Amino acid sequence: MSSFLEYVPGTSLLHRMNPVAKLAAAALFAVACFCSSNLVFLAVLLAVGFALAATCGMVGPAVGLAKAVFAFSLILAVVQILTTPSGAVLAELPWGYIGTGSLLAALTTVVRLMAAAIPLFLVFYVTKMNDITNAVVKVLHVPYRYAFTFTSTIHFIPLFMNDMKGIMEAQTARGVEFDAGGIVRKVRLMVPLCVPLLVSSVRKTNSAAIAAEVRGFNLRGVASGYKEYPFAGYDVAVMAVAVALVACAVTLGIVL
Repeated sequence: MSSFLEYVPGTSLLHRMNPVAKLAAAALFAVACFCSSNLVFLAVLLAVGFALAATCGMVGPAVGLAKAVFAFSLILAVVQILTTPSGAVLAELPWGYIGTGSLLAALTTVVRLMAAAIPLFLVFYVTKMNDITNAVVKVLHVPYRYAFTFTSTIHFIPLFMNDMKGIMEAQTARGVEFDAGGIVRKVRLMVPLCVPLLVSSVRKTNSAAIAAEVRGFNLRGVASGYKEYPFAGYDVAVMAVAVALVACAVTLGIVL
């Protein structure tokens, strides 16, 4: 399986789209997810996300992302269940109660986060970081330094994850058991690992900054890139569909 955010070549529509159109459509898709609380509508958007992943041949990575987002969103769901009493009473609490509305709101939160994350993940998975940077600079006329900062942040995520994995494996080899004990013990074991990770991240960032400056980073502009990123008919069509999804989500939020 390809690593996190590794570019995957292909000939699907998502591969052929303009990078700016991809980002815009994915952002609008996420906005649609957060504009509606209709569980059926969100489930449809989640299914659409998996369908997009299937067209790119990346159902496996999409499922892996969905599992990770599901694990994270469960924390938010539990907090929401315990702090937002609504609907028919299911269980009494000292500060309120857990109701049917609380469970429905928690489920909506989980599905919403999963549906919003998949399209954004696919965009960064099937698009080269250089293409995203150059397209944002050429099409949107964003200063190169800001576009480069954005894409570099995304690029460093898997590097830092691999560094943390290596640090944890080294500590495990020394007898540290990260899987044993409760959540408090796990947090206490993870906190000291942030120090070597911070040192490693600062070293990598400094090396990248020096390399970029040597290559004339401060001289880059709109005319520096040789590749053009024209919009095609399907780019406009996909963005129109994304706008329609946002309008549908807002309409559902008003009507229901």
